[in-house]
Amino acid sequence: MAEDRVRRRRRSRKHAGRDVGAEDLRALHLTTQRKRAPALGSAPGTLGELTGAGPSRIQVIAFCGDTCEDRAVTDVEEIAALVKDTSRVYWFDVESFGDGKALGRIGEILGIHPLAMADVVNVPQRPKADLYGDRLLLITQMARLVEDAIDIEQVSLVYGPGWVVTFQERPGDVFEPVRERLRAGGRIRQLGAEYLTYALLDAVIDGYFPVVESIGSAIELLEDQVLAQPSRETLVRIHEVRRTLVTLHRILWRQRDAIGGLLRDTECPFEESTKVYLRDAHDHAFQIVDAIDADRDLAAGLMELYLSSASHRMNEVMKTLTLVATIFIPLTFVVGVYGMNFQYMPELHWRYGYPVVWAVMIALGGGLYAWFRRRGYLENQLDDD
Repeated sequence: MAEDRVRRRRRSRKHAGRDVGAEDLRALHLTTQRKRAPALGSAPGTLGELTGAGPSRIQVIAFCGDTCEDRAVTDVEEIAALVKDTSRVYWFDVESFGDGKALGRIGEILGIHPLAMADVVNVPQRPKADLYGDRLLLITQMARLVEDAIDIEQVSLVYGPGWVVTFQERPGDVFEPVRERLRAGGRIRQLGAEYLTYALLDAVIDGYFPVVESIGSAIELLEDQVLAQPSRETLVRIHEVRRTLVTLHRILWRQRDAIGGLLRDTECPFEESTKVYLRDAHDHAFQIVDAIDADRDLAAGLMELYLSSASHRMNEVMKTLTLVATIFIPLTFVVGVYGMNFQYMPELHWRYGYPVVWAVMIALGGGLYAWFRRRGYLENQLDDD
């Protein structure tokens, strides 16, 4: 079950004094999304500045019941020739937005509304589902674990009769399992473009499961560190986890609402047989949101635990200092009395006065120590040692 994948955690280990390792930092940092928007006052449908993006690369997978062809598209005009063949279903995967003319031409060939193309290119957009006649635009946010960070990237899906096109800003995605299923054959080849759209959307949502599980593992390690040896760096990482969870919660909440709105829309182009699978993707989004909420509660509890632990350690330090001061108070009194320079003092010229004073002070200190230990005041200090 998908829910089990979210709830699964690492086997408990001893982390006393251990810092969060590099393999767990990836659950604490989010990469900053590139923002691209047209100038203020631009006409609707204007694409934002495309400088800095790499050259666009187009990959097509064409399939029917028995065949599957996977190749690169070198000329955008090939798309127009391909979609005329209605015997096959096409998945066009467009990677990078460096070629504005190519993107515009793709929109023209496939009949994608200019406002939809603007939402595709002008990133980031909130997750949503918009209908433009028989074209459906799905804006999603894809999350992947990349080295020591969680990479968030907008991925846009446009569904049309007999084809699906995906737009990605950068190389790398979560769609490889879908590609493998297409090459292997089976149900995904039989159910057409609608089911392929669901499969791609479901792959994006399922991509959050390992991300959320990684965050849960990092929270466990942070909890052990807070209990063993809290530091300022621990507090910083707790704040990073909380910010990450807030961002993921906002994304998944909107993604869930977008799928729910699509299911309720009477003009949705999907057949009821495909909506059944969309409900499953909607349920997966619910499960991830629930898991993120649980981790947010744990992160908030970690903050309280950190403050309590720091306060407890401070109390232990003050207790130790108080006990030491209490033992030395009577000793200070004794040496203070015999340190006065009066001429007529008892035992001042006594031959054994010095060793007797030392014996009295040692007896006082030892007696107080034994009394404190019998009362249990030294138990925590001895355990810490």
